[in-house]
Amino acid sequence: MIVVTGASGQLGRLVIAELLKSVPAAELVAAVRNPDSVADLAAQGVEVRKADYNEPATLKAAFEGANKVLLISSSEVGQRAPQHANVIEAAKKAEVGLLVYTSILHADTTPLPLGLEHRQTEAKLAGSGLPHAILRNGWYSENYTAGVPVALQFGAVMGCAGDGRISSASRADYAAAAAAVLLAEEQAGKVYELAGDDFYTLGEFAAEIAAQSGKAISYQDLPEAEYQQALVGAGLPEPIATLLAESDTGASKGGLFDDSKQLSALIGRPTTPMVESIQLALASLG
Repeated sequence: MIVVTGASGQLGRLVIAELLKSVPAAELVAAVRNPDSVADLAAQGVEVRKADYNEPATLKAAFEGANKVLLISSSEVGQRAPQHANVIEAAKKAEVGLLVYTSILHADTTPLPLGLEHRQTEAKLAGSGLPHAILRNGWYSENYTAGVPVALQFGAVMGCAGDGRISSASRADYAAAAAAVLLAEEQAGKVYELAGDDFYTLGEFAAEIAAQSGKAISYQDLPEAEYQQALVGAGLPEPIATLLAESDTGASKGGLFDDSKQLSALIGRPTTPMVESIQLALASLG
């Protein structure tokens, strides 16, 4: 039995979809905070169990009988370390054979402030005695392509990444990697640095949007504080705006770059190029 936590989220749903290509639905568990949110998965035969990272009792029940568990990192930045610790403790008590954790690219050295809670979780895993594998995921291309409509509206991509190289891949690429590790044998102790095969700067990202849309799009590189305030002005909650601005600064220091191509090796195909992700983003606009 394989349990996927956070199964109602964008990554979790894609992991379930990948697993269903190889595993009977009856052998999969979608562990979610709100079971009603995955009624469609239940209709496909996937078992649904309530699992709240803040409620250890629900985690204990969710992991009962599990051979492997995918711990998709919490979306609640600032609360991740204790929440993940709850999951690790519950998995240990359930004698799970392998826990797979979605960390961040080069967690041990990343300049991104996001790395702190991932390092804390990795340390917790290391001291737990629980067999585990770590997926150090790079940036999702969708983190940037979500801003394509705004770029088209204002004729600019804004950021504070300078000329930092970004090796992103699609969320589906990372989901395929998670499924591959969950389905493979002898994964305990492995750490994967996962990123896209190719890289680009935000200036090149803006130029590609311009080339495909036929509209003039420039890249405006701003000071971090100014970019953060621009995001708040665009309607983003302040914590999210801060996270994105800090991450761009981290990108300027090399935090989102990796050329090891471990992701494509793991999934057995090239990663999705940014050119294709931009095509999909533009096509979705009609």
